[in-house]
Formats: sequence, structure tokens, C-alpha cells
Amino acid sequence: MAIHTMQEKVAELRKRTSKAMLGGGKDRLEKQRQSGKLTARERVDALVDPGSFEETGLFAEHRATLFGMAGKNMPADGVVTGAASVSGRLVHLASQDFTVSGGSAGEVHSIKVAGIMEMSLKTGSPFVFINDSGGARVQEGIDSLSGYGKVFYTNVMLSGAVPQISLICGPCAGGAAYSPALTDFIIQTRQAQMFITGPQVIKGVTGETVTAEQLGGAEAHMVNSGVIHFIAEDDRHAILLAQKLLSFLPNNNLEDPPRVEGNSNVDPDAALDDIVPSDNKKGYDVREVIAKVVDFGDFLEVQSGYAMNIVVGFARIAGRSIGIIANQPCVQAGVLDINAANKASRFIRFCNAFNISLVTFVDVPGFLPGVQQEHGGIIRHGAKMLFAYSAATVPKVTVILRKSYGGAYLAMCGKDLGADRVFAWPTAEVAVMGAEGAADIVFRKEIAEAEDKPAKRAELIERYRDTFSNPYVAAGRRLVDAVIEPSKTRHHVAQVLEYLHTKRELRPAKKHGLMPL
Repeated sequence: MAIHTMQEKVAELRKRTSKAMLGGGKDRLEKQRQSGKLTARERVDALVDPGSFEETGLFAEHRATLFGMAGKNMPADGVVTGAASVSGRLVHLASQDFTVSGGSAGEVHSIKVAGIMEMSLKTGSPFVFINDSGGARVQEGIDSLSGYGKVFYTNVMLSGAVPQISLICGPCAGGAAYSPALTDFIIQTRQAQMFITGPQVIKGVTGETVTAEQLGGAEAHMVNSGVIHFIAEDDRHAILLAQKLLSFLPNNNLEDPPRVEGNSNVDPDAALDDIVPSDNKKGYDVREVIAKVVDFGDFLEVQSGYAMNIVVGFARIAGRSIGIIANQPCVQAGVLDINAANKASRFIRFCNAFNISLVTFVDVPGFLPGVQQEHGGIIRHGAKMLFAYSAATVPKVTVILRKSYGGAYLAMCGKDLGADRVFAWPTAEVAVMGAEGAADIVFRKEIAEAEDKPAKRAELIERYRDTFSNPYVAAGRRLVDAVIEPSKTRHHVAQVLEYLHTKRELRPAKKHGLMPL
């Protein structure tokens, strides 16, 4: 019997390792590159710090025997899993390998993914899943479905405990799409498509004709469905977005977000005095206000192409990570509708789960009227914002820039929904509704009895505006803590975030509240 030396065994290990790391082989790897995409391992290398990746499950093998699977070699079972550091912080990750059977998810493939997710939970570190898969491995039947189920269940176990980020860098079809949907953020490249049922199935069932790009491309999911949070031009851009996103987030729900050196300058910025028009019917881009308030004007907007009447995203003030929610007056006058309420509520819930302070900029005329909105459930969806803000226990700072009318005043984190500080600019108008509509109700009799009805109405509108179209009535009721100069907004918000960072708020003991989903 031959005696194998250690050197021979090491040589065999290296040979096996090299073969496994080639995935589907050199030809398929090259084909992947020619399609404008990185390979599974190149994506990992681009994401993590050099030399930090420790792979697990390289030699994992499937156990299927039916439909030609017996003895079929699938290196790493089509998915690269392991731990690494990103900017010096631990993450766990999985990267599907399209060169191995189209990245199809079989039993072992999914068990590997769920296993590395469990390590993410045990170590309190973010999980990043790079998707590039043709879907379930149909040759494995219900074992493949069982694997998906394990991944979905583990997604839910991680939810609210560690951040989860999905990158969609290739096809993501059928049940595979539900794992990204269960994560916190989805970054999709323009080369990728994601859908539950593809164009052929849809045509066969409904007769509708649609391309894969029209159905599940990045633009479709950003603008129409609101499923994704960021569009990336290609794989490398997607990875850069993931790295930047991670920089704002804590490792887990028991930690505060990382504090960086940031910008300590909080001197007044006179440019803020001129952004908001005095005419409350004129629009402006609220992102100009945000850029002047946050560190270095650096704002990572989330879902920038969806429900654009509200703006959400991450920034820093004096080095502290914050989540920003702001009405966008240059889109539908910043009105709240169903999609805006869903977008804001989800973002608020994420920030609260991960100890990220909320800063809200308000310029809202109300909820969008209309039969479509009412029948679509604006009551139910708008209530999500009331629930999300009320349930949030992180520091909550609200700045009223201009209009703050009706129920939308509350939905944008008014004092009664638990705002710790409410600042108002001198242009702020806090009222049940705009002066024109209010005057028609409050002064209906006077207007009806007047000889010159238009003149009387104009006079009474002005009287109502003089009474309520300023922040001082609200300040008198202590619904506004301070009326501030716009130029000093950054100073006030930075100071109050410093004072509030030790905030603790106890809530009634219960399993969980029931959000109006």
C-alpha cells in the first residue's frame, strides 16, 4: 500500500482547491466576463478587504441522483460563501456562481447560504448576498424548495438583528426573488432582471407580451414596483454602493452606527435662507436643504426614482449617521400618497431597528385626494407612517421648513408622535389646512352674506393666514420647541443629536405591535 507524504497530500489539496475555484471552468468564466459581468469570486474580491476572505464550503457537494445528477460535479455547489472584512468590519456573504449550472439553487447550495447567514447572526455582523441564479434546481425537486425555505426563514431570523443587503447582478427568478425581498436593501444592476413569473409564463397565462427587461429590469423595479433601493450601472458600481451603504450602518441592532470624524463646522450657512420660496405654492428641491445641513453635502438617497414626492436616505451630521425623511415640494408639491407612505414607513422602521437617529424635513400640503388613493387604501397605508414614527424610539428631530397641514403634519413626525425636538423656520405654517380651504369652511356664513363675495373671501383668507401661517401659534402650544434661523439649522440639529444620543425610551411589554399592513 502506497504511503503518501504530507507534501503529496498538500499537493492534492492545492489541485482540488484550484479546480473548485474555477467554478464552471475557464470557458464559462470568460463568457461571464464577456457579458459585462464579474465572476462570483471577482465580486467577492471587489467587495472585501484584500486577503480577508475566509471561504467555507468550497468542497460542498450535492447528493442528487435523479435526472442526470448522479456524479455530476458542481464546484462549491454553485455558491461561494464565507466571512471577510469590509473597511475593517466583519461581514458574512454569499455569492452565487452562474458558471456552475446557471447558479441554480439546490438543497446544498441553499443550506450553505442559510449556514453562513446563521454565522452572521451569531457574530452580529451584516450579511451580503450577491444574486446571479437561474432559479431553483428543478432536478432536485422539493429538496430545492426546502432549501429556499431555509433561506427565507433565516432571512426573517436576521431581520432587525443584523443588516441584510442583496445585490442582484444577474437573473433572479421565481422563488429566488423572495430572499432579496426579505432583506433590508436591494441593489440591482442594469444587466439584471428579477421577477416571480417570467415573460413566457405571463404570456401563456394572461396573454400579455412583455420583455424580461420591461418586466423585471432595474428601471422597472425602481420606478414602478418600488422593490429595489438602488440602481447600479454594473457589478463594480453595485459593490461600491454596498460598501458605502454599510459605512452608515452598525454591525447589529445592539450597537450604535459607527461614528466617523465628520465635519465639525456648524457655522451658519446663509445659502439656506434663500432656498425656500416665500410663496408657498412654488416648488424647490429639498435635497438642496439636506446638502447644506449634512456633512460635506454627502447624502446617500434611497429609492431615488420611486415615490419621488418624498426623499429618504442616509447622511451624517458631525460624524453621526442619520436617516433623513423629507417631503419633496418640486414633485407633486410634496404631497403624501400611498407609495410615499410605504417608502417612508419602511425606511423609518429600518433606522429604528438599527439605532439610527431620524431627522425629518417637513413641507407637506396634506395627503393626496382622489378616488384612486382612497380605494387604494390611503387610510391604511398612511397609517403606516403614524405607526412607524410613533413606534420609533431612536432620537427624532423634526424641522418644519414651510407647509405642515392636516393629518400630514402628524404623519411627518409632529410633537405628538414622539418627536424629541421640533424646530421651525420662520416660513413654517402649521395648520389644519391651507388658508384658502380653511377660510371657506370657517367663514362660510360671512362670505355668503357679503355683498362683494370675492373681496370678502380674500380678506378672510388673509386673516386666517395671518393667524396660522406662521410658526408662533404652534410654538405657543409647545408643538414647536424653537423657531430658528434657516442658516443655523445645521448647528441646532447637530447640537440636539449630541444631547439625544443617550436617549432611552421604554415601551409596554408585548410581542410586537400590529402595523396596518
